Amino acid sequence: MTRALYFENGTQLGFVSEVVAHGSGEIALASTAFYPEGGGQRGDSGWLRWNGGEVQVTDTRKNKASGEIWHVVNGELPPIGTAISGEIDAKRRWRHMQRHTGEHLLAQAFQRVNPAFQVAAVSMNSPECHLDLKGDPAEADVRAAETLLREALGRDELTLTTPIVPEAELGKYPLRRETKVTGQVRLVIFKDSQDHYFDVSACGGTHVPRAAMCAPVVVLRTERIKGGLTRVTFMAGEEAGEFLGSVYCDARALGQKFSVPVERLSEKVEALDTERQTLRRELDEARTALARVTVQAAPVQHLGHLSVRLVAVADSVLLQPALTTTHDADVLVCLAPDGRCGVASASAALHAGTLLREVLTLTGGKGGGKADLAQGRTPEPAEFFDVLQTYLKTS
Repeated sequence: MTRALYFENGTQLGFVSEVVAHGSGEIALASTAFYPEGGGQRGDSGWLRWNGGEVQVTDTRKNKASGEIWHVVNGELPPIGTAISGEIDAKRRWRHMQRHTGEHLLAQAFQRVNPAFQVAAVSMNSPECHLDLKGDPAEADVRAAETLLREALGRDELTLTTPIVPEAELGKYPLRRETKVTGQVRLVIFKDSQDHYFDVSACGGTHVPRAAMCAPVVVLRTERIKGGLTRVTFMAGEEAGEFLGSVYCDARALGQKFSVPVERLSEKVEALDTERQTLRRELDEARTALARVTVQAAPVQHLGHLSVRLVAVADSVLLQPALTTTHDADVLVCLAPDGRCGVASASAALHAGTLLREVLTLTGGKGGGKADLAQGRTPEPAEFFDVLQTYLKTS
């Protein structure tokens, strides 16, 4: 079993130890400050050095059965018994600590808003972290939890303690959720200067020593996922600060483009969206009017026992409004320059889908549809009307 130095001091970034076992591209040490992946937190990376050698640690994992912590290394393995000095990648560890602390405190904030908002699962494998919550929190609940936590972090009163207590004494602590850990249990506690608990959780992860060090904690979005859970995506600490700074820069640039301050961007976007909808409606009306004129300008032909209008529209966007416009022929056939085509039938004697499918088979295209309306595409638009006319005359 490996002695877990991160249990004793989560800010320790260097240590000395000894190689005790080899695996396939990995080694186990007698003790280590490298945190192994678990509890939703990614494993540490860094470097191991010894007299005459050095390897990079790319990941760290724990064998739960034996308690050994294995270091995945990129390079030659030092012999068993070698004295080792280890160095944790400080930037990676710090961000993991900020994410994990943010997860604990945000979960507690949600629970204070409504005790029904219980955590079902967590993930902190990327800057965008997840809390999967029960209880179906609404947007107002999200904002309330975010505000509660922001105020708590702003006071900078919450500090970390990580006592290891016997399982029998867990009842003395206000655990946010029950733990499956037995025996000696490591608690992660954030409390204020008056010893008032903010959050107490059984956890083996690494966390910042003062809660304010994980600020800001920002909810990015929520979504319903399977099992009736709500996934809350958030960011914490430096990663959140970098993200918000980037968003603000983009918003400021956009505001300058539209000649409005950032705080009025939402108002400007709403105005532009209203204008867009108006223009889209006017464009649809214009297309419908143009399609109607185009259909009416096409002469009626008599092919067999059917009256037919063959209509060449100027653009494929006119195909649908042309096919659905009112006309006085049994069959309306429309063709766009790119080969998109359609048939509208007002005759019970002719199935639009069958006609179009047969003609497109002859011209190498594909399509079909219902009795009254069908659409498709031909690779030979120049031949389409001729083939269709011949088909109707001979069928």
